[in-house]
Amino acid sequence: MKRMLGLLLAASLALGATRAPAAPAAVVEGVQMPAWVERAGKQMPAAAGMELIATDTLRTGAGARLYVKLSEGSLVKLGENASLQLLDVAPERGGVFKAALSVLTGAFRFTTDVLAKPRRRDVKLTISTVTIGIRGTDLWGRSVKENEIVCLIEGAIEVGAAGEKPIVMDQPRQFYQREKGKTLPLAVIDAKRLAELSAETEIESGKGASRRGGKWQLTLGHAETREAALAMQEQLHSAGYAAELRASKAGEKRLHVVRIAHLPSKAEAEALGAQLRGRYGVAEPKVSR
Repeated sequence: MKRMLGLLLAASLALGATRAPAAPAAVVEGVQMPAWVERAGKQMPAAAGMELIATDTLRTGAGARLYVKLSEGSLVKLGENASLQLLDVAPERGGVFKAALSVLTGAFRFTTDVLAKPRRRDVKLTISTVTIGIRGTDLWGRSVKENEIVCLIEGAIEVGAAGEKPIVMDQPRQFYQREKGKTLPLAVIDAKRLAELSAETEIESGKGASRRGGKWQLTLGHAETREAALAMQEQLHSAGYAAELRASKAGEKRLHVVRIAHLPSKAEAEALGAQLRGRYGVAEPKVSR
């Protein structure tokens, strides 16, 4: 009898596993707002935990940062006033994760954590006319006004412009630059310069960034009618802030609350509240958990 029950339990678990939803190929890991996702001609604010699909375009505003986590463990970071298109991104096929990403403008970083490095990947990343072949590495780059740069931090990559033979970069801090259609000789930058570049894509502490899994929230306002709350939410959405609506009650009154969730700490929630106070209809933001 015990053996039969064990077999039935094992079969039930196996069936549940086959029916479990597949993990998203990419998800928004963190956002230092304002930032947006453009999908099928529509624009929405980027929110921590948002699942992304192929053809999505991600865009950051002034002072913003955006982190995208790929399902195989790599992290793509965007600096301010940057734009990235997910040309192709899907869960692993045949044991290999494949993706094609295009940095339209701004600074980015592609990095793979230690646990994810052994996984097989084939990622092609383009910045303007330059293509980068990635198997699992750490690199930084930027595309601004006919000036494309790529700096290798760790690992090895192939970098090449259209019509040119790719260059292998396999030494830390090697620096590739293409300026106004001309590829310059490969150089090496010092650690200080690399730290300065890397800071352009790092979420800054105390700037009110949201993170996937964050437990704190910021209430921005409330209204007795859904229409009034929606009007406030739309202002925030247009400005690149991922505000959401929640129903609540105050005594006998039903209220519609506008809030931003997924904030990682009280300090970050307070910092975001200070930024938004007096803007987009936000009067007295309140922090809670």
